[in-house]
Amino acid sequence: MAVVTVGKKACAVNPLKMSQPIGGAFAFMGLRGSMPLLHGSQGCTSFGLTLFVRHFKEAVPLQTTAMSEVATVLGGYENVEQAILNIHKRTKPEIIGICSTGVTETKGDDVEGYIKLIRQKHPQLEKFPLVYVSTPDFKDAFQDGWSKTVARMVEVLVEKPASAARRDPTRVNVLPGCHLTPGDLDELRTILEDFGLEPSFLPDLAGSLDGHIPDEFTPTTIGGIGVDEVATMGQAAWTIAIGAQMRPAAEAMQQKTGTPFRLFERLCGLLPNDEFIAFVSEISGRPVPTKYRRQRGQLADAMLDAHFHIGGRRLAIGAEPDLLFDIGSMLQEMGAHIATAVTTTQSPVLERLKTDEVLIGDLEDLENLANERGCNLLISHSHGRQAAARLKIPFYRAGFPMFDRLGAGHQLSVGYRGTRDLIFDIANLIIADREDNHQPTPDTWRDAGISAGDAPAALH
Repeated sequence: MAVVTVGKKACAVNPLKMSQPIGGAFAFMGLRGSMPLLHGSQGCTSFGLTLFVRHFKEAVPLQTTAMSEVATVLGGYENVEQAILNIHKRTKPEIIGICSTGVTETKGDDVEGYIKLIRQKHPQLEKFPLVYVSTPDFKDAFQDGWSKTVARMVEVLVEKPASAARRDPTRVNVLPGCHLTPGDLDELRTILEDFGLEPSFLPDLAGSLDGHIPDEFTPTTIGGIGVDEVATMGQAAWTIAIGAQMRPAAEAMQQKTGTPFRLFERLCGLLPNDEFIAFVSEISGRPVPTKYRRQRGQLADAMLDAHFHIGGRRLAIGAEPDLLFDIGSMLQEMGAHIATAVTTTQSPVLERLKTDEVLIGDLEDLENLANERGCNLLISHSHGRQAAARLKIPFYRAGFPMFDRLGAGHQLSVGYRGTRDLIFDIANLIIADREDNHQPTPDTWRDAGISAGDAPAALH
């Protein structure tokens, strides 16, 4: 049982967390034809847009109500109205998702009331999907914004089925956490379809941010799940929620439609995937395909090969709670010791992490504790790279943002295959570090004062 503590510093130094509005906007990007809208200043939106573009290397739709100092004091109704009308007219989206920011939450703008007035004043918007989520950035974090937004999508967009008899036994809803990449969603879709199931992902980033090039430019999201499909999710036989952050959305789905859910807190590791595959086999009524039995054997062999390198490592990890719990637990099962764990927000899974303490803090805390505790492997997003360089230890990039490497959207960590590849990537990183810094060579022998005459005969 880990003890969860909150940092006492007056300010964050080298922040680890991304803000709640960015997490909410990220969730809206998993809808087809969506235009996320941040109700706040232009700077809030520009910062978030920069992170998304650098991470995915793609054009990302994100708009702002452009609140000025005067508008913030007097109220933002006119800004919200004008933004919605302009977006609806010029980009012709299928849905507009609105997230609040710290400045408008401090003022106390009643955006739900604004939306009602706008619908009354403009008949063309009477039935147009407008979803508002309260996501102040002065509290909580990226994961919380995503969680609240998906739950709100379920409450607003999903329709209650006429009767339970209309449920489709082959349909399954999937509510993925923000720690899963588009590549992870593609892997999960393949697994579910191999069992004869028809999955509906909410949100579906694999359709909108997987890096494909559309035939024609569109100012909104270029893929994802459609609003019409979201409306029918109540007809599914089951809902699968991935990550503790998705429990509120799964409960909202069950409460509104009666669809039962199963929550998987982890999908990285051998035993979590055994449980997932067994559950999918049960609800589909089909045996496990041979390919997954073979992939399981490959994962077991990868764990055997890599534990010589990962076992005994002192790990420092800084990430959102679900990502920290997923990857940290897998490496702990491989023999690594979680010496330092820093996260961004509260979560029920943190106490179950097998370490002494989990600190809600920043990257400065992560670096200082890693140095004090002798850590020799660091895992975080790209902002942790300087800390790893100063500590002179291997650094594995995971989470958001990842802007100094390509392929962030296709990084895979779920399923037998994803876990296998993740283990190989981390083990190879450790091997490369050992070869670069510690492995003896003829040159290092000479540097260490070993004369040529003392070297083995085979080297002469």
